[in-house]
Amino acid sequence: MMKTARTFSLSKPKASSSGRKLGMRASRATRATRCGAAAEGANSFQPNLKGSLVNPSGARSRLAKPNALESATKADIEALERAVRSEAAPDASPVLICGQVCHSLTKEREEIILSMEDFMQDKVYKYLKPTEKCWQASDYLPDPAAEDFIPRVQELRERTLSLPDDYLVVLVGDMVTEEALPTYMSMLNTIDATKDETGSDDTVWGKWTREWTAEENRHGDLLNKYLYLSGRVDMRQIEVTIQNLIGSGMCPKTENNPYLGFMYTSFQERATKVSHGNTGRNAVKHGDAALGEICAQIASDEARHEKAYQLICEELFRKDPDGMMMAFADMMKKQIVMPAHLMDDGIHTTRGSGNSIFEDFEKVAAATETYTTADYVDIIEYLLKRWKVETIKCTSEDGQRAQDYVCKLPNRLRRLMERAEKRMKKGNKTEVQFSWVYDRPIFV
Repeated sequence: MMKTARTFSLSKPKASSSGRKLGMRASRATRATRCGAAAEGANSFQPNLKGSLVNPSGARSRLAKPNALESATKADIEALERAVRSEAAPDASPVLICGQVCHSLTKEREEIILSMEDFMQDKVYKYLKPTEKCWQASDYLPDPAAEDFIPRVQELRERTLSLPDDYLVVLVGDMVTEEALPTYMSMLNTIDATKDETGSDDTVWGKWTREWTAEENRHGDLLNKYLYLSGRVDMRQIEVTIQNLIGSGMCPKTENNPYLGFMYTSFQERATKVSHGNTGRNAVKHGDAALGEICAQIASDEARHEKAYQLICEELFRKDPDGMMMAFADMMKKQIVMPAHLMDDGIHTTRGSGNSIFEDFEKVAAATETYTTADYVDIIEYLLKRWKVETIKCTSEDGQRAQDYVCKLPNRLRRLMERAEKRMKKGNKTEVQFSWVYDRPIFV
C-alpha cells in the first residue's frame, strides 16, 4: 500500500500581530511521501560554483518531514511556518505537501492570470504552428517504404562513426530529457489557474499546454530514432533511463504558482535552445551535417517556445511588477532545476565515484561546451535585458529587494565561476563510464 502524506495550510501572516496564527488542517492525503525525497535529490541546471560543475544537493531546501508535524508544539509550528513561507508570495497562505511549499498563488494573483485569456489568444498563440506546417521526424529519417532505405541507413551509420563518445553522451542526455515529456505536461498541469482540469479543457491555458506538448513530442521521437539507427549506443540502457526518469518525475520547486512556473519555463526553454544549438554545431564539426540540421530544427522550436513564455512573463511584470519580481528572485535563489535531474540508468551510482548519471552527464556537457555555467549566467543577463528589469517600478520593500538581488546576480555568479574554473584547471580528469555508450571510458 502506498504511504500517504498529510497536507497543512499555513495561514496568511497579519502585519499587526507579533506572532503568526497557524491554521492547520489535514486534506487531500493522496501523495506519497517519496516526493519529498525526490525534491531533496534535485540537482540544479546551474552547475555548482563552489567546487565541481555539479550541485548534488540542489537548491536551498525548505523541506520538512510531514510526520514531524503530528507531534509539533505551537512554537515548533510557528517556527516551521516562518521557515516555509513562500518567498515568491510572502502574502500567500501556502500548503505543505510532502514537505514542500505548494499552492502559493494568492486570490488576487489568480485573478490576474485569469484576466490574461485575451492576451494569450492574441499575442502568445502565434508562437505555435499548425500541425500541417510542422516538420515531422520522418522528414529527416530514411523512408522504410523506399527502395533505398537500407543504403540510406548505411549512410547514416557511416556518418555517425565520426561522433566521439563524449558527444554521444550529451546527445543521449538531450534525447532522454526530451523523451520525459509526460513529466513536463504533468508538471504544467499542477499549476493553479492554468492547469487543464479535465484533460481536454477548452480554455486558452489548457489548449496551450496540450499543443505545446504536441510540438515538443517530435523532438524525442526524432532523436530516439536517429540514435537507434546509428548503432552507436546501447538503446536498452537508454530506454531504462527514460522509464526511470518518467517514473521519478521532477521537482522544479514552482509551488503550483504560475508566476514561478512561467519564470521556470522562460529560463529552461532558452537553456534547451542553447544546448540543442551547440549540440548541432558540434555534430557538424564532427562530420554529421544531417544531425546538425536536426538539432538546429529542434533548437528553432525551443526558440519559439521561449519567446512565448517570456512574453507571458513580460505581461505579468506589467500587471504585477512586485509579484513577478519576487518570483524571479525566488527562482534564481532556488536555481533552475534541469528537467532530467532525476535520470537514472540503474547502474551508474553503483560504481566509480558513486555520482548520479545526471551529475556526470552535466560534467560532460560542460566539458564539451554544450551547456556551461557561462551559458547559465548569460541566460540570466538576457532575461534581465529582455524584460528591462532595472527599469521596472516596484513599490513594495520585498519587490525592491528582489529587484536588487536579480540585477546584481550575474556579476556575483561570474566571480564565483572564475574561481571555480581556476580550481578545476588544477584538478585531474577522472574516468567515467556510461552504460549508454557500452561503458567506453570518458575522461572529465
